[in-house]
Amino acid sequence: MVSLSVGIMLSTSLLHALPEAFESQADPRSLFATLLAGLLAFFMLEKFAILRHSHHHEGDGHHHAHGHDKHEAGRAGWMILVGDGMHNFTDGILIAAAFLADPKLGLVTGLAIIAHEIPQEIGDFIVLLNAGFSRVRAFVFNLLCSLMAVAGGLLGYFTLDRASSLIPYVLVFASSGFIYIALSDLMPQMQRRSTLRETIPQVLLIALGVGIVLFLTRHRSH
Repeated sequence: MVSLSVGIMLSTSLLHALPEAFESQADPRSLFATLLAGLLAFFMLEKFAILRHSHHHEGDGHHHAHGHDKHEAGRAGWMILVGDGMHNFTDGILIAAAFLADPKLGLVTGLAIIAHEIPQEIGDFIVLLNAGFSRVRAFVFNLLCSLMAVAGGLLGYFTLDRASSLIPYVLVFASSGFIYIALSDLMPQMQRRSTLRETIPQVLLIALGVGIVLFLTRHRSH
């Protein structure tokens, strides 16, 4: 899923969302400024552990007072829920913007987000269990956070539909997020698997992700 996500996210951003934005009437300098601002914004969000998280386990080699890791895991659980809710709300707005720009672009943008969200949501579920949530409670809270994407989508649809001039900037911001996540988070994970036996499937799955996006948008110009 990580390798497939990389192929889908990069090709969606570089082959479709960014060209769609730059083909609009928006000022290219302003769009590049938005791209830079987006990359820096995602960097800062990650710095504050909104998009990604880290947590220690008892006996992990770090010296903490007894109970420290349980306390930290509990804090991480609630932080994950807040961060995930914000992230999903933003994803909904981005999907709405992509569909308003071009239905096929909306389709591949949604696909890119789903391919990234599946492994992330599984990881978040595991963190919630580690933080002391029951399976049912973790599932319910994860589901509520996921529904934030619907709220974001509705807001984006009714807001951006009236302010179509903002769509290119939202597309560029979405692309900055996809590019940042793929290059700073997903690809470094893949680099840890350095043997030829592990590398070949990664390359094939990246190519499959690119191929899926190209297939879904091959009639885009018609």
